[in-house]
Amino acid sequence: MPPLARGAIHIPHELSQPPVLTEMPVSFTAFYPDDINITCEATGNPAPIFRWVKDGQWFGPVLKGSGALVAGPDDSVSDYEGYYRCYASNDLGTAITHTVHLIAEPRPIQPKQSKLHKTAEEGDSVVLPCDAPKSSTPPLMHWMDKSIVHISQSARVVVGLDGNIYFANVLKNDSRNDYACHAQYMQARTILPQADISLTVTSSNNVVRNRKPHLFRHSTPRSSVMALRGHSLILECIPSGLPTPTVVWKKKDGHLEESSGKVGKFDRWLKFVRIMQQDDGEYECIASNTLGSAVHTFTVTVEAEPYWVKTPQNLLYAPGETVRLECKADGDPHPTHTWRINGQPIEDVDKEPRLTISDGVLILRDVEFEDTAVYQCEATNKHGSILINTYIYVIELPPQILSSDGVVYRLTEGRNIHMHCAAFGSPRPHIQWEGEGTTPLLLDPRVSLLTNGTIKLSNASQEDSGLYTCTIQHTEISITAHLVVLNRTVILVGPQHVRTLRGTDALMHCDFYKDPRLLDHQIVWKRDGYKLQESPTGDNYTIFNNGTLKVMNVQDDSRQYTCEVITEQDHVEATGSITVVAHPDPPKALSLSDILERSLTLSWIPGRSHNSPITEFIVEAREEQHSEEGKWRWEEWRRVSGDVNHLELPLQPYSTYRFRVVACNEIGHSKPSHHTEIHKTPPAVPDENPAKVRTESVEPGTLVITWDEVDKRFHNGQGFHYRVSWRQSEGLGLRWHHADTKAPPFRVNGTGTYEPFEVKVQAMNSLGEGPVPIPEIGYSGEDLPVEAPGGVSVVMLNSTARVSWNKVERVQGELKGYKILVEWLGYVGARERRALGKKHHGDERGKEAARGTGRKEESMVVLAEGKGTSKEVTDLQFYSRYKLSVAAYNSKGDGPFSPPNNFSTPEGAPGPPGSLTFESPSEMELSIFWTPPAQTNGKLRGYVLQHQEVESRDSNVVIIPDPDVNYYLLGGLDPHSLYIFQLMARTDAGKGPAITRKASTLLDGVPPSNITIEPGETSLNLTWVPGDRHRNHAFHIRYQRKNGRADWLETEQLNSAQGFCWLPGLQPGTEYSLAIRQNNKTYWEEDIYTKGPELSEVAGGFATQGWFIGLISAIVLLMLILLILCLIKRSKGGKYAVKDKEDGQVDSEERPMKDETFGEYSDGDEKRTVSQPSLCPESKLGSDDSLAEYGDSVDIQFNEDGSFIGQYSGRGPVPHGNESSGPASPVNPVPPPPIAPSMSSILNRPS
Repeated sequence: MPPLARGAIHIPHELSQPPVLTEMPVSFTAFYPDDINITCEATGNPAPIFRWVKDGQWFGPVLKGSGALVAGPDDSVSDYEGYYRCYASNDLGTAITHTVHLIAEPRPIQPKQSKLHKTAEEGDSVVLPCDAPKSSTPPLMHWMDKSIVHISQSARVVVGLDGNIYFANVLKNDSRNDYACHAQYMQARTILPQADISLTVTSSNNVVRNRKPHLFRHSTPRSSVMALRGHSLILECIPSGLPTPTVVWKKKDGHLEESSGKVGKFDRWLKFVRIMQQDDGEYECIASNTLGSAVHTFTVTVEAEPYWVKTPQNLLYAPGETVRLECKADGDPHPTHTWRINGQPIEDVDKEPRLTISDGVLILRDVEFEDTAVYQCEATNKHGSILINTYIYVIELPPQILSSDGVVYRLTEGRNIHMHCAAFGSPRPHIQWEGEGTTPLLLDPRVSLLTNGTIKLSNASQEDSGLYTCTIQHTEISITAHLVVLNRTVILVGPQHVRTLRGTDALMHCDFYKDPRLLDHQIVWKRDGYKLQESPTGDNYTIFNNGTLKVMNVQDDSRQYTCEVITEQDHVEATGSITVVAHPDPPKALSLSDILERSLTLSWIPGRSHNSPITEFIVEAREEQHSEEGKWRWEEWRRVSGDVNHLELPLQPYSTYRFRVVACNEIGHSKPSHHTEIHKTPPAVPDENPAKVRTESVEPGTLVITWDEVDKRFHNGQGFHYRVSWRQSEGLGLRWHHADTKAPPFRVNGTGTYEPFEVKVQAMNSLGEGPVPIPEIGYSGEDLPVEAPGGVSVVMLNSTARVSWNKVERVQGELKGYKILVEWLGYVGARERRALGKKHHGDERGKEAARGTGRKEESMVVLAEGKGTSKEVTDLQFYSRYKLSVAAYNSKGDGPFSPPNNFSTPEGAPGPPGSLTFESPSEMELSIFWTPPAQTNGKLRGYVLQHQEVESRDSNVVIIPDPDVNYYLLGGLDPHSLYIFQLMARTDAGKGPAITRKASTLLDGVPPSNITIEPGETSLNLTWVPGDRHRNHAFHIRYQRKNGRADWLETEQLNSAQGFCWLPGLQPGTEYSLAIRQNNKTYWEEDIYTKGPELSEVAGGFATQGWFIGLISAIVLLMLILLILCLIKRSKGGKYAVKDKEDGQVDSEERPMKDETFGEYSDGDEKRTVSQPSLCPESKLGSDDSLAEYGDSVDIQFNEDGSFIGQYSGRGPVPHGNESSGPASPVNPVPPPPIAPSMSSILNRPS
């Protein structure tokens, strides 16, 4: 069997070609001769000739060049009516068209009509007819007035498919005399106006009555409609009724949204533009108003004209090949297939054993050159037919490749590519593709070879890039193709689904990646599928360079935004949305229904929610009857769920109401709706009596009755007042007393002291009495208690006293409780009672007990609320004497106190010692000082001292039996350890809480070895950091000019804790050597230059000049005078008032001062503060009473936390200016001094 043909080949223009139709005729209606122009065009080589067949007979001449059939100007249109088919032929075959129908009609003419007059009552339904001449081309109907203005349509007034105009109900303003229907025939190019119609709408003598809906044009509940696939269909449902009905469409066997039908024409039409077979089914229109509804069901059946499912192709074949032409069509009903050859039915052609036809498939085996022809396949059912021409061209041609060589194909990964290799030849050449690899291409499942020689590569990847070769088998003919696979473009961060408030701005991001080899790209933003244009002023949309879209002042409810990135090879897109959320619209159409005396139903229609569901409605009311207009206010009455649109509201009689509703969603509240009209309720008797009826009697012998007044809104009518009733609650023959009053309180005299009464208050108005009130128990006025509690006793437990007493009977009122008056008389052992508010003086034992107590309160009152007869009095002072009395009290006041009851508190453990300080006489000793506890709580019996190293758990305890001792010397300590000290006082009751401090001894001092020098032109500023735990150490700094001739100079004696030294009087630009030496050991040395240029020697010098000698003489004389004045002043005494000291002191208020040096200064202090300070030999700072004379024997005290007190042991007070030179604390080291301190900071450095 010869091989089957593999596919289509394009025929070169120089070869012969069978005819191929390019333009086909269509059926139409002709009204004029110039309408007749039936097209028929075809290509072929040689050029085809054309002939027409009309109603089965040849018609007209043979046509060349063009096959269009055109009528002559004098021809009759009716002569051309019929069914036509065009034949196009050349030497290789004949192609034919499908049959078309030409309808010949005269131009439509409107017969003469008379004007129509119609009259209707207001609210009636009316139909105005439009009787246009019939035609095969239905006209378009236009209803206009005499001004050629279209009649306005609405849900009430609609023009139907039949051209009539339908009024669901007429209004007075529908009256007019110029209703005119105009029929427009598009193909006939004619518009026919009908005679005017007059409509007069009269007012009804009766009230216009509402009517339930009825449907125009549908007298039965069901109708059937047949439509053809791909055609348009309109289902019409026009109702009448009052009020105007609304129409809703439904698909009974599915969802309307799933069909292609769209509701239009004010919901009166359901229109299918291109109906499909899945649209068939039952559709229901429901017209409804407040009185009822009308329903009509349309059964839609969709059938289909024949349409192609598979068609054969025009092919070239070599002799001996087998041809298979497959022709498949579908339709409803299913079409039949017939074949023709060159326009002749295949049954009329000589039988050919090589030819077989089965179910639309034609197979011709072992083709020959004579088999070249045009074959027609035609599919037909009752709705029409379709025809297709296919030629078989049997020819022999040498093979060749028609596609270009060296084509570069570029695509992005993941996409599909077709690399072309169109080959021509007969028999058809076989194509083979090869890649750079050794594996055959067709073994890759992603690669497929098409019949036209094109190779298809699916889901390309980077590894597919390279050179590909297409070759015709068994020849040397080949071409190459280059494939470049690029990275795909990816949107990394696309637009999100954004919710934003109306009126705000929103950002939509579009961050993407593209292959660097793709040079050009474009970012396009779309909104709901339409491209956005960036506004020139930037007030709507702004697109930034990075692709981000800024939408400003967002208003639309919800929009889809798409970012599309377009490159030369691909495009990607991502979609987000901006949903605008806002406060809901206020509810509308508020109405009142089901109105009763005490209730009504409020209904409303919700407003738009703006994409945020309404969660609840707030119903507000304003009552206007019982307040002035300026004081009217809206009050919230009820909250209901967002799916509720009505609410029954209870009403109060004799009130005037307005109502409104507020909607709420997650964004907030809507504006209030429009309020309802005023609603008034009739008066009634009071519904309730006043609340909280009670007595508030104050004076004995009176009964004061009061209550909470009833709000004016609940008076329920005019003449509102109260009826007060009272009677004694105990005794026989008691009767009620009554009185009316407008407002509380109500006073009754002569009722005795604290007597029980039944009282009640009833609300009344002009219509009658309120409910019967329930009596309440009240009392007349109280008086002070007349009896003191008896049997007072006290039981002690530590510092708490348990006080008990007997119940008081004669209270003369409601017992509120008892008051316990407690007075402090002094400490146990004191000889006399300590008076309230005065100091206590007793013997030595009393003084010892009262030492440091700091007690401020001498008496206190303890309340025992209720009727209990015992109470604990806490927080009493240990080791003290007290007395107490008890009195009952009521709301009127206190009764008499019981006789005093004296008692004492036991001895208790003392409080912590008041302070704990340290001094370090040597590296292994600490002197410990303390002060007694603030509260001894008894007779002090001594102290317990406990200490241990910080890193150790072993502790040492020292018992100090003498309570008057406040000093202890502790030796044998480790100089390198930090200790924890705890000191506790003790009485016979035990030890009290401890005071805890940390401390360590001080180490022997050494000279500094790390000195910082800040040079000036004529001075050097030397600073160092004192050792943390080193004792003060005296030393000297030696210095000399480094020129080999100068002698060593030495400063005054310095202190290691001093931290600085200033060397003045030096030469500018000169190198100096500095050193610290002690006991033949050098601790520090350094060479340094002063700043500035070095002074040069001038020949002869200026010391011999006369002016210089005079200047020196004057200076010496002046210094002599000053020295004499100082000696005179010194001889007058060394003591000065504090005021004088402060006046001469620099920054004195910032300088720390010890108590022992406050009040007077030594002579040395005066010199140091008034004169210019210096710390070196050329200009000494301070008096001769320098720290240097103390050397290593300086003893330093500690504060409570271990820091220095700054006082020398065994000597007078340290000069105030040198307090900063003390050593660092064992606990808190002193920070380093500044590099170049000012003189005021030197004198005022804190310790």
